[in-house]
Amino acid sequence: MNKINSFNELDQMHEKYKSLLNVRKATNGRDFKDENGNKRIELLICGGTGCKSAQSDLIKSNLEAEVKAAGLENLVHVSITGCFGFCEKGPIVKVSPDDVFYVHVTPEDAGEIINEHIINGRIIDRLLYEEPTIKEKVKTQDEMTFYKKQVRIALRNCGLINPEDIKEYIAEEGYLALGKCLTKYTQDEVINIMIESGLRGRGGGGFPTGKKWQFAKSYDADQKYIICNADEGDPGAFMDRSILEGDPHSVIEAMAIAGYCIGASIGCVYIRAEYPLAINRLRIAIEQARNCGLLGKKYHGNRF
Repeated sequence: MNKINSFNELDQMHEKYKSLLNVRKATNGRDFKDENGNKRIELLICGGTGCKSAQSDLIKSNLEAEVKAAGLENLVHVSITGCFGFCEKGPIVKVSPDDVFYVHVTPEDAGEIINEHIINGRIIDRLLYEEPTIKEKVKTQDEMTFYKKQVRIALRNCGLINPEDIKEYIAEEGYLALGKCLTKYTQDEVINIMIESGLRGRGGGGFPTGKKWQFAKSYDADQKYIICNADEGDPGAFMDRSILEGDPHSVIEAMAIAGYCIGASIGCVYIRAEYPLAINRLRIAIEQARNCGLLGKKYHGNRF
């Protein structure tokens, strides 16, 4: 992707790329057509740590090979996503726009998914989730009790976008909030918005985020730093890992906004070595953001 030289260009990139995810959000099955009137199918493979440990990478490569063998490269696209959250049922493959959710998929299932589902339009019943409340197989996430009452905020992009593709993050309004902060609001105005939002930490005393930023901004120092603590010291806590694996650009953008507000010019992420996938995807995201001009000195001519 070319370097973005202004926030107007970033807006243009968003408009250009937002259609990339239309097929993943559609639920009208094979009736879906893209903006050019063409049919398109996407196979989304969970790329989180749990599913990767159960050979989701091999599932992806096998699906790609089957798509190529069937001559369907122009119709079917295979992609990884962040964690869907239902790790007990992984590896997970979601077929869009059919809105079919397959669980416990193995590399050996790739041929059947392409031949039966994609080519012949027959859903593979044995790979569907059995909803315990009704003792029946269901095909969509919306039919699963596990997902029905979830309202994802921090994890909104996990299971939707490819965490290693900055274009897909921009398609979901990525970096637009940072652009708005730097072009339309002063530091104090952003801090006041944060205070009014009521956003606060989830541990310890639940300290208001906006107040933290306000105190940090008021402190006089030649060099300030913004630190992201992604260590997750609490036993059994994996929220930070899931975000870094599935939506690393959101962490980078949030750190940049916080850095702008408090007057920091250097950011650091503290993350444990036991999270190699999260580290790798964060490194990819940082490099992509720098190459696109979304990170660096004098950001788009701004003093920040």
